[in-house]
Amino acid sequence: MRLSQFLRFLFLSLLLVACSKDALPGDNEGGVVYEYPPNTLPLVAIYTQNVAIPDEPKIRATLKITERGEPLFEGPVGIETRGQSSQYFYPKKQYGFETRSTEDFELDVDVSLLGLPEEEDWILQAPYGDKSLMRNVLTYSLSEDMGRYASRTRFVNLNLNDQNDGVYVLMERLKRDVNRIDINELREVENEGSALTGGYILKIDKGTDINMTTAFASKYTSSEQSVIHFLYETPDAETITTAQKDYIQTYISDFEDALQSENFTDEIDGYKAYIDVASFVDFFILTELGNNVDGYRLSTWLTKDRDEKLKMGPVWDFNLAYGNANYCAAERYDVWAYRLSERCPGDFYPVPFWWMRLMEDPSFKVAVRERYTALRSGVLSDGAIASKIESYRELLDSSNNAGYNFNRWPILGEWVWPNFFVGQTYKEEVDYLKDWVLNRASWLDEQIGSF
Repeated sequence: MRLSQFLRFLFLSLLLVACSKDALPGDNEGGVVYEYPPNTLPLVAIYTQNVAIPDEPKIRATLKITERGEPLFEGPVGIETRGQSSQYFYPKKQYGFETRSTEDFELDVDVSLLGLPEEEDWILQAPYGDKSLMRNVLTYSLSEDMGRYASRTRFVNLNLNDQNDGVYVLMERLKRDVNRIDINELREVENEGSALTGGYILKIDKGTDINMTTAFASKYTSSEQSVIHFLYETPDAETITTAQKDYIQTYISDFEDALQSENFTDEIDGYKAYIDVASFVDFFILTELGNNVDGYRLSTWLTKDRDEKLKMGPVWDFNLAYGNANYCAAERYDVWAYRLSERCPGDFYPVPFWWMRLMEDPSFKVAVRERYTALRSGVLSDGAIASKIESYRELLDSSNNAGYNFNRWPILGEWVWPNFFVGQTYKEEVDYLKDWVLNRASWLDEQIGSF
């Protein structure tokens, strides 16, 4: 996001909050309480004894989950708000929570929620600027269909301290786990030999606590801030050792050196010695399918397992994808996402030069074409994508779930940063999403087919 866009967003967001905080639908003081649709989405109820949920630390709360009136789970959780921008500027908050022990609240406990594999770390994502309510769910499901892990999801209704807060998405927080990002656990004592080679989880993102940067600026973007910023996810910044830092920094630097070299396409001495090409291909296809304006440069996850190459993914954060942003040509279905830095050369978070360079390699483009062609005859066909969108629409329309959500958050027909399209109805929002992605796929057919 460029500075001028951010300041505009900040001003309008604060204005929205100021204008609406005294009469939000659902507030008892306003005399209007929106109840939940009967016998529909699972109901997630959170009780904090009316204590406001902070950014951090997590506070104690009780979580109850019911479906069609049947109790499925009840227990203590530690909960906090999350999101780098959304928690400050969107009135509909999203939350991260950990399931805790009934006997010892400080002890995290693995549980299965709504049929998802047992774990302790969870997210309640709050679709707000994405008025289709489904962009993340759609992308993660497509990734799973492609054989790539992405956060599993469930649509739910949220009740916070006896107030309806509308449609949310229960999600798995990305982390190292046999049922999530299944890589080796790298311990603090493992600082040499094969043990030192993994597993690492890195994230390219914004933030004040940047842990690692690339070694040089790239000639493939005109931005002065062209070095790539990484955050340590696993091991995290507090537990990673000096030897482990040096290893992963050197590995990334060696990959970039190979990618910048004249013989970068060489099977042995080029970039392929460092990366799992198939994972880069799949990440490219999904990011381009959504023309994700944050793709490649923010909320971008990478993994490096023991004795394996660097992999891209899992995919994450597609709320602004599929034509839902009004800057840097994000609304267009006929431009390349990986070339965003050419359209927005002053952006503080440019696309890493990796992708421009990879697209100079004919063998990488052939790999993209072959994989994309195969997917378009199956899980990424027009029929498969449209069917998925319609199934979500039917679920969210059933018993007027979406209607209750937009009663609580009356933003249909209103511009919310950074919308390009503003539908007057929920149907128009979903129709726009479906039409956009099918047009995008058609354009990609022509472009990738010519590789």
